[in-house]
Amino acid sequence: MPLRFLKSTVVQRAACCLVIFSGWLTAAAAPLEVKLAYIGAINASAHQGALQGLEEAQQQGDFLGQHYTLVELTAATTDPIDASAVIAALPAVELVAVAAAHPNLPVFNVTRPDDALRTQCKANLLHVIPNAKTLVDAVAQWQVAHPEAKTVRAQAWHADFEKYSASQLNNRYREKFKQPMDDAAWAGWAAVKLLSDLVAREQSADPAVLLKALREHLAFDGQKGVTMSFRDNGQLRQPVLLVDHGKVVGEAPVRGVVEVEDLDSLGQMPCAK
Repeated sequence: MPLRFLKSTVVQRAACCLVIFSGWLTAAAAPLEVKLAYIGAINASAHQGALQGLEEAQQQGDFLGQHYTLVELTAATTDPIDASAVIAALPAVELVAVAAAHPNLPVFNVTRPDDALRTQCKANLLHVIPNAKTLVDAVAQWQVAHPEAKTVRAQAWHADFEKYSASQLNNRYREKFKQPMDDAAWAGWAAVKLLSDLVAREQSADPAVLLKALREHLAFDGQKGVTMSFRDNGQLRQPVLLVDHGKVVGEAPVRGVVEVEDLDSLGQMPCAK
């Protein structure tokens, strides 16, 4: 190899290493601060789920130069909120008021299943918890395949769900809070988890950047085994679990009734005109 080429290659590699090292030093010296706000009852399931998500987000952030904090508010507010997003466990009227008062912040509904909230189609209001129609549609699909099933119900989550690494999530939650993970806890965890994944990918905590990414290219699994995304009305497309006498008996979309990846077979709600 010509000496000139060898020297050039060495210099290029050294410069590349210097850039990487400098970037690492910058991240180490000045982590990206990511503030999330939680509004709702403290120590309720949704709050505990958000705390579980925060712990996992920070573990990831330690490697990526990101630092997460959760600002806890017990009541809805129209005052400015210094955060990248809001996780809200609020009654429907207060939830809508928070979204309206903070139009530039992503606001995540983690407890209210009201179908009417989905028809309002607020640009910044995103529903992680399934709407009521999703659960009704899931049961209807199951009963087509299993007409003898009379007591089955649909849930967003179940503490005994094991597939897709769900058992590990359930175990972490149970170990931390000494109780099983329920629907609201899963939704609180999922809201923080999908946000932290986006922050890692976008390398930004800017609410506008995150809201655009949430609307346009979210790719989130949520330990449910399929990529989920938000509909135009703000509802998270997602599979749900069928439970009978406390045990998970199946999942919806129900295989043999619809395509198992057809998440839009559950809970479709058009925007009100």
